[in-house]
Amino acid sequence: MTQPNAKSPLKIGTRGSPLALAQAFETRRRLMEAHGLSEDAFEIVIIKTTGDDRAMIAADRPLKEVGGKGLFTKEIEEALLAGRIDIAVHSMKDMPVAQPDGLVLDCYLPREDVCDAFVSREHASIADLPEGALVGSSSLRRRAQLANRRPDLRLVQFRGNVQTRLKKLEEGVAVATFLAMAGLNRLGMAWVARTAIAPEDMLPAVAQGAIGIERRQDNAVAGNLLDAIHHRPTAERLDAERAFLAALDGSCETPIAGLAVHAGDGLWLRGEILRPDGSEAIAGERRCAVSDGAEAGRDLARDLLEQAGEGFFDWRHG
Repeated sequence: MTQPNAKSPLKIGTRGSPLALAQAFETRRRLMEAHGLSEDAFEIVIIKTTGDDRAMIAADRPLKEVGGKGLFTKEIEEALLAGRIDIAVHSMKDMPVAQPDGLVLDCYLPREDVCDAFVSREHASIADLPEGALVGSSSLRRRAQLANRRPDLRLVQFRGNVQTRLKKLEEGVAVATFLAMAGLNRLGMAWVARTAIAPEDMLPAVAQGAIGIERRQDNAVAGNLLDAIHHRPTAERLDAERAFLAALDGSCETPIAGLAVHAGDGLWLRGEILRPDGSEAIAGERRCAVSDGAEAGRDLARDLLEQAGEGFFDWRHG
C-alpha cells in the first residue's frame, strides 16, 4: 500500500467493545498527529471474534473454559494475514506471548495506569469488605490474589465489558469487583473506581495498561507509519514482563502477575505466581540494565518455578 488517503485508507482492525474502540481511536489520533493525515485516511474495521460470541453465551464461566484469551485475537489476526486490515490494535494484557508466523507486534503506545481498580457501590476498599462478602471477578490472577489476602471472602465468576460488570453490581450479583484503571481512564470513567490498588497490594497482570499494534511483517508502509508513534520506554518494560510470562508458559489458566518499571538507569521487575486457590503465593524481583530486561524476566521466572516445584499451578482439592 502507499501513504494512506481517503481513497486508500489504512484499515485499523479492532474488536467492537467501547474500550477496544477507544484504543483504536487513540491509535488513529496518534497516527494523524504524527503524519499530518486527516481522519478519512483511516478506516476502523470492527471484527467480531469467537471470544466475543462465547462471552455473551457463557459470561458466568471462566475464560479458560471457553478457550482462553486467544479467542479474542484469532479472527483479527486472520483478517490481518488475509490483508483485510492493515494493522490490529490490542490490549497487551490479553495478547498471547507469541504471534502467528508473518505477524509482528513491535509498536506500543505510551502505557496508561497499571493499577487494578476496586469498584463497589457500598465499600471503599478491599479492607472494608465485611467477612463473607461476595466479590465478582473472572480473572484467575485477581481471584487468587484476593483469596490469598482475604480467604474469608466469597468469589463469583464475573465477566464482560465495563458496562456489563457495572450492571451486575447494580443487580446485586456481587458487592465489589475489579477493573483496570487504564480502561476506565481511556473511557473517561475513572470516577467508577473507589480506589486504585497499589502494585504493592495487588501486583497487576503482565502488560496491563499497554496498547500494542500488530501488523504483517512484510507491510513496510505500515511499519514506517507505526515507527513514529512507537513508545520505546513502554516496549522496554514489556520486553521484561512478557519474557517473564513466556518463561512461565503463562496463560489465562495460570495466576501470574508482573510489573517492570524504570528505576534510575535500569529496570525494576517484580513478579508473583500463585496457586489457583490462593493458598500460596511466591514473589520475587530483579533489577537490571534496560538492555537486559528480557533475560531478567526469564531468570526471575526460573527462580519462582524452582521455588514452586511441580504441580504448583494445579488446583488443590479437599
